[in-house]
Formats: sequence, structure tokens, C-alpha cells
Amino acid sequence: MKRASLAERKTSHHYGASGLPAIAGGTPVRSRANRLIFGAPILGEEEIASVAECIRSNWIGLGPRVERFQQEFARYKGAPYALAVSSGTAAVHLALAGLGIGPGDEVIAPAMTWFSTIHVIVHTGAKPVLVDCCRDTFNIDPEQIEGRVTPRTKAILVVHMCGRVCEMGPILAIARQHGLRVIEDCAHAIESTYRGTAAGLMGDAGCFSLYPTKSVTTGDGGMVITRDPKLFQRLKVLSMQGMTADAWSRFVDGSCGYAVVEAGFKYNMTDLEASLGLPQLAKIEDRWRRRQRVWSQYNEQLKGLPLLLPPATDPTSRHACHLYTPLLVLEALSVGREQLIAALEAENIGVGIHYVPLHQQPYYQQRFGLVDSDFPSATFVGGRTLSLPLSPAMTEQDTSDVVTALSRICAYYAASA
Repeated sequence: MKRASLAERKTSHHYGASGLPAIAGGTPVRSRANRLIFGAPILGEEEIASVAECIRSNWIGLGPRVERFQQEFARYKGAPYALAVSSGTAAVHLALAGLGIGPGDEVIAPAMTWFSTIHVIVHTGAKPVLVDCCRDTFNIDPEQIEGRVTPRTKAILVVHMCGRVCEMGPILAIARQHGLRVIEDCAHAIESTYRGTAAGLMGDAGCFSLYPTKSVTTGDGGMVITRDPKLFQRLKVLSMQGMTADAWSRFVDGSCGYAVVEAGFKYNMTDLEASLGLPQLAKIEDRWRRRQRVWSQYNEQLKGLPLLLPPATDPTSRHACHLYTPLLVLEALSVGREQLIAALEAENIGVGIHYVPLHQQPYYQQRFGLVDSDFPSATFVGGRTLSLPLSPAMTEQDTSDVVTALSRICAYYAASA
């Protein structure tokens, strides 16, 4: 049976109770004043009071609040050591530098990730060697890693996309076989585990982002965790411009002396930032459970739409439910992703894209000669992925509004059979 044409659908009651989409003249699902923002942080009076207390203390730089933040983050993750830094990007850069990655080295990394993960490999002077992703999980494909190892390979950098941990078993086996370091980018995965082990504690270093869209935010900031005491000490020195003593320790000890032992970076966190993050640490689990409920509602209510929904999580592991990223079945739609996003914006629902893959970014295309055919799965995912609002602050009505808007938009733009 042939579906109604676009012209016919514009004048029909094809949409049922959901109505005509706002982009086609219908009433938006939500008002502009009640727009559902994608990725807004959840900050309240407790965070405000904590920041105000820090300001009143007159110590807003690196100090006791950063120390406490590190200790409490380490306790949550079950990590022996945690170092708070200025951003998630700084965390990955420090980990690479601390492990001695430099000019002439190669680092295996995913093509499907945020570009700063790969930028920092370039900043060390090493060469990023990109590997395609799995189409269902978006994570690096372990089966393709072995073939990219060369005598120059020094490390594997994995990214736990959307909160789902990569298949670390085979990845760690490859690393052991070839004597490679492993760095975990856990920007989406504070709460995640893999077969009982916390994300960030399977490799040499685990790196976290504390950007405004993350489960815990310090405005901007990051964290590195490790089991290695020597690596931790080196990262600490590197994060403080190569100094052996920071301003707070000199203040406490009453000493003005310091020694510069490396050409380090200005990557430390401040007490002002830590004061924003500290009250949130106790809320991580409750907020994860709330996001999990939204995730489950999406899984149930989006069935039947032209979407490939995220696959189920291995019951022995935990998904952080950081991003809900269905793939559009573009063959079932008469328009592309950009038009569909515009239609959702007209309904006053904000969405995201995670991500345009690295091999499609002009810098990496030009510098390394990357093309779509090298990364067919990342190309497929990058052209179809859509991130829906997912927040512990979302109500059942919020989730229902997203589903209603997406349902009527997909019906309106259904391709003719």
C-alpha cells in the first residue's frame, strides 16, 4: 500500500492525537518559555552555598577543597589516586604526557569521538591511528585494533561512548600482548562499570570530564584516576607547571620554596571549581537512577518509529545512561537529519549530535588523508545519530513530550513506499 503523499498528509488527520508538527504549522508540543534544553546542568541552593562559602574564605585557587574533591571522587570510583584538573581534555593530555607518549609514537584511538580526544594526541607530537567503531554501540571495534598495531604503537586510547564501556577484555589482551599502555576516556562514564570493574580503572589511567553537560560539573574541569602511585605523582607535577610544590602546600607549610623539575602545564583545578562539584558527588547514584528511568521510558515508547534504538547493556556491566542516541532510519524518511532536528527545535525540544566522526573533520582529512571508506561504520553512525534530551531533572511529561514530537514529525516526514 502506498503511503499518503506529503501534500496529502499536510491536509489530512494522519497524525491522530499528536497533531500536525509545529514546523508545518501545528502547535508546538512545548511553549518557548518551557523549552526542553539539551544538556542543562542541575545546580541548586546547596551548590550556590558551597561556592559562596569558598568565595568568603578568600582562597579560590588550588587548595583544600580540591584535595577533598579528589578524595571523594576517588572514594566513589574505588580508585587509589585521583587528580583534579582544568578540563577533560587536560586529563587525557596529562595521561598521555605522563605515560611518556611523544614524537614518533603512534596512539590507536577511535574515529567516533569528540575531536579534543584526538587533538591531545597531536599535541604530544604522536600520530593518532584511528579505528572504526561498532555500529550498535559506537565504541571502538576491538576486532580492528590488532591490525593497526605497528612497532611505533605505544598506547591504545579508548572512549566509553554515551556511558557504555568498550569491550575491554579483548582490548586489554591486545595491550598486554604488545606491551601497550591503555588510557580510558570516561567523559560519559562516571557511573559505568565493565563486568564489575569501574570505568577508568582497567587501563593505566582513566580520564573524566566535568563539563556542564556531565553527571558532575565544576563549570569546566576534569579528573584523572589511576592505580599507579608513580604515574600519579608525575601527573601531579605536570599539572602544576612542573613544580614540586603548589601554592596551597607552600602556604600550609609556611615555605616559599619550590623546584621546577619538568616543563609542565597549567592544568590544575581551583577551589572555586571544586566547591561547585563537591555537593554533587553525593547525588551521583540517585541521578543515575533517574536517568535510567528516562532511558527505559524512551526504549518502551519509541518502539515502532524509524529509529534504531541503543542495544541492551550486558547484565554484568553498568551503562551510565549519559546519552540516549538512537540512529535514524533515513530510508524511512523523506528528509535528512538536519530537517528533522529543525522540526524538533520548532517543537521547542533541544537535541544534540554525538558525533560527527573525526575522519570527516577538515583538519584530519587534510593532515592524515582520511576518507569515509576507511571508516564505514563511523560514517554510517555519524550521518544518522541523534541525541535526545536525557537528564535526571526530566519528568515523565518531559519524556512524553519528546516522544510525541518525534512521533508526529516522523509520521509527517514518512517516505513514500
